[in-house]
Amino acid sequence: MSLRLAPPELPLGGDATGGVVRVGDTVRRPVRPSTPSVHALLRHLEAATFDRAPRVLGVDERGREILTYVDGIVPARPLPAYAISDDSLAELARLLRRFHDAAASFTPSEGAVWEDGSAPDGEPELIGHCDVTPQNVVFRAAPGGGPVPYALIDFGMARPTTRLYDVVTTLRHWAPIADPLDRDPLQRALDAGPRLRIFCDAYGLTARDRLRLLATARTRFDRSYAVMRRKARTEGGGWARLWADGAGQRIRRGAAWLDANEDALHAHLI
Repeated sequence: MSLRLAPPELPLGGDATGGVVRVGDTVRRPVRPSTPSVHALLRHLEAATFDRAPRVLGVDERGREILTYVDGIVPARPLPAYAISDDSLAELARLLRRFHDAAASFTPSEGAVWEDGSAPDGEPELIGHCDVTPQNVVFRAAPGGGPVPYALIDFGMARPTTRLYDVVTTLRHWAPIADPLDRDPLQRALDAGPRLRIFCDAYGLTARDRLRLLATARTRFDRSYAVMRRKARTEGGGWARLWADGAGQRIRRGAAWLDANEDALHAHLI
């Protein structure tokens, strides 16, 4: 009689969340107070035929959530050229719009718990991803081309927000709205203004929201600084490591860069 060996657990990287591993075709993650709410969102996305997010499979014998593993490439830093191309930026905008449209019909249960984050700029419109960083986007090869954004993963920071706030959070990393000193090497020469326009056009952002985009980005910088500082002090772990690694200074430099370049950026949004 032969013994069936359990598949190995392969650690998966993450800035703030530890203990995330791949087991075969699944991902196991520690359960948090917000996990039931996130699972409800993911099940809604599945029912809404949004096929670009993990599926919920349950909880394992160690109390960890089980999600499907989304096959593809998650770009590592330093970011490769395919991850910062204009084509990838436009495809990411279309992916985020598809997610938002699917999430807009989701009604959370009364008393739903979400990960605490900076408050949205305005009355919440939907449950947003709120953490569309390069490490949370899976790329796959496009027909006849290179890798482009295919799916969103790690919905741990999902919470009530607005479309615009989720767009701004995404653009912070992908335009990027950041001081060139803090950008990935291949991003340093990018002109963020035209990239804002590419993303907004591909997403279909309204004229009203384009006029509010930079002001919302400034609000996001202020709130992100306060939230990250608080989490570093109260939760420690990955949050403390990020803060010790200069996250607060990067946020402040990004805000100053936005102030210095606001007029040039705005010209691409009207």
